[in-house]
Amino acid sequence: MKLTAAILTLGLMAGLQSSAQAADSPAELNDLQIAHVAYTADNIDIRYAHLALALTSDPEIRNFARTMIRDHSAVNEQALALLEKLNAQPEDNFLSQQLNANAETLIDKMSQLRGAEFDKFYAANELAYHKAVNELVEFTFLPNIDHPEVKSLFEAGLKIFKVHQGHAEHMVEQLNGR
Repeated sequence: MKLTAAILTLGLMAGLQSSAQAADSPAELNDLQIAHVAYTADNIDIRYAHLALALTSDPEIRNFARTMIRDHSAVNEQALALLEKLNAQPEDNFLSQQLNANAETLIDKMSQLRGAEFDKFYAANELAYHKAVNELVEFTFLPNIDHPEVKSLFEAGLKIFKVHQGHAEHMVEQLNGR
């Protein structure tokens, strides 16, 4: 299952890269488009977490899912407050749309799994998802964000989401050791 989740997530990133080459590049997004991508990515992870709470009985998975809901919701609330302060609206874009399309595929796949099969897939997907999004934020978005308050919010969020990545890595190791 770990490999399947990684393949699906890598497919997500390959799709993002091929879409980027065909249309736009993530590096060319403006701050409001980047904000929309981040908001979308947070909401997707919240959806994954709600699904995990509905389908797993594993205490570590449940704890992780509750953490995802809490932390990603908090970052989104901060982002919305900053956008309101700046009197700005996030801008939908090719990357947000691709993330949503790929999330639907993953949610459909995860919805069909149960027990240890679901737990392993969810944990592997969380690890791959956080790695992919954290790399996108760190190496593509942060160097290209113009507004200092937006950049500061992304830097703070990245610290939190790197902790999530570590937690997901631990979950994968634990589940594969069973």
